[in-house]
Amino acid sequence: MYRLLIVDDEDMITDGLYEALSGCGMDLDLYKAYSGREALGWLHRTRVDIVLSDIRMPGIDGLQLLSIIQRNWPHCRVIFLTGYSDFDSVYQAIQTPGVNYLLKSEGYPKVIQAVRQAVAELDDSLRVNDLIQRAQEKMNTLEVLARGEYFCHLLHGAKPAPNLEEDFRKLKLPLDASRPVYVALGDMSNGASVLSYASKQESALAVTLLAEGFWAEPMISLGMLDRFGEPVWLIQPRNDREEEDEPDKASRMLPYLEGQFELIQEACIESLKLSVSITLGDRPCEWPKLSSTYDKIRQHRQLRAGDGDHLVQTVVLEAVESHGSARVRSPRERSDALAAHLDAGRRDDFLQLFDELTESDREHSATFLQESYYTIALVLLAYINRLELEDQVSGASALMRRDEHPTWEAAFAYLREAAESLFELRRSGERNRAAGAIRKVCEYIEEHLAEDLSLVRLAGFIHFNPSYLSRLFKQECGTNLSDYIETMRIERAKELLKNGEWKVQEIGLRVGYEASQSFTRFFKKATGVTPQEYRENARA
Repeated sequence: MYRLLIVDDEDMITDGLYEALSGCGMDLDLYKAYSGREALGWLHRTRVDIVLSDIRMPGIDGLQLLSIIQRNWPHCRVIFLTGYSDFDSVYQAIQTPGVNYLLKSEGYPKVIQAVRQAVAELDDSLRVNDLIQRAQEKMNTLEVLARGEYFCHLLHGAKPAPNLEEDFRKLKLPLDASRPVYVALGDMSNGASVLSYASKQESALAVTLLAEGFWAEPMISLGMLDRFGEPVWLIQPRNDREEEDEPDKASRMLPYLEGQFELIQEACIESLKLSVSITLGDRPCEWPKLSSTYDKIRQHRQLRAGDGDHLVQTVVLEAVESHGSARVRSPRERSDALAAHLDAGRRDDFLQLFDELTESDREHSATFLQESYYTIALVLLAYINRLELEDQVSGASALMRRDEHPTWEAAFAYLREAAESLFELRRSGERNRAAGAIRKVCEYIEEHLAEDLSLVRLAGFIHFNPSYLSRLFKQECGTNLSDYIETMRIERAKELLKNGEWKVQEIGLRVGYEASQSFTRFFKKATGVTPQEYRENARA
């Protein structure tokens, strides 16, 4: 879903465009701003895909907004609304790719047509075969794998060398070893069938290469594969971006990263037919804490609400352990892989590796089978202890008692049943957390009807990205979030009209309508009568 921001200092024009675009049939997430400064607030809070703006406004005008949009959201399309006297400004604007203009006198059909064209251009931009080609010219697959080999020892527990700058220079890495780095972890397991190692590696590499095209200007990004074949990104803002004199720059980095990863997700669906979820640290970490930060991000990934498909979730890193206290890793690769599959909820991959470890033919000795049993049992037990599930998994204490089973087949069947129960418990937990998250959103809406209930505001409250919240709400409630908010506002207005002595305009403000005309229009659309008529009928 694309996000469209309407900007005009005349309330009637802003509200009229909002209503016209709300009913045009396009799947758009709409926002309003009544000044350039208010629009700037939106642009610093979330990704915006289309801006429909007056070109002449007091304070920050359309052309000033355009320069900020070009710097922060270069993919964004801009449509300027102009008068006949704005020729010089229009001429300056149309020299910029991705900018269109309309005369205010041309009417709503022309505006809708221009927005449809902008949507089509955005769709085309996500078919990024040319981006893949440019990325492949910049770096080939061997470079990605070489990066992964170097950073794997840092991600997986090795202490960074004192001369990290020298390593970066020798390996021609674009990152700055003296500055902290954002860490993001990708997951392509959602709904995916069991793939061979080569297929997974190929898909992960394709995602990593494709993503390079989205970080070219404001950020430096280094993509690689970790030891489990999953994409990892290390990201830093460029030095010139950090030196800008704009306030609250640090607080705007996270929305920017979330927005770019949403675009990468859309591009992966469009070009690679791959669904990618992203888990992202909410702040940059120092290089000595890279391993513990990566561990926390990886562990947090399993606590998602719902199926996680197309999710961009952030992890609060305040409690990240220091490098020296990071947990000790098992030297057995199969144990690591089993734990990774269990943590990520990859049931098919876990069971495939389980079957490889539990082959009981004559080629495997009793000691091999015993090692396999306790390797799996320890992975399951560690998972149960880490998530404090002992009260929810019957017989967890018997996992380490191999002698209670008469045969190896019975012992491994017991472990498989325990693993299946953990995956089912995880699925149930995801469903419960999804329901709980939506319940919190609904409660928040009911308690704050008079306030800003935009999708971005609600997503920030629940710590989800806006697109995921919109999809999850529809999935859980069977209705669009915007429709639910509108229904709640109308129902509260009915109560106040029947029971209170507030004026109609005051009631409109109490349920979130800043303009009395908008309140009257929406109320009549929902009930068939005006608020005053409804009050009179209720008292009759």
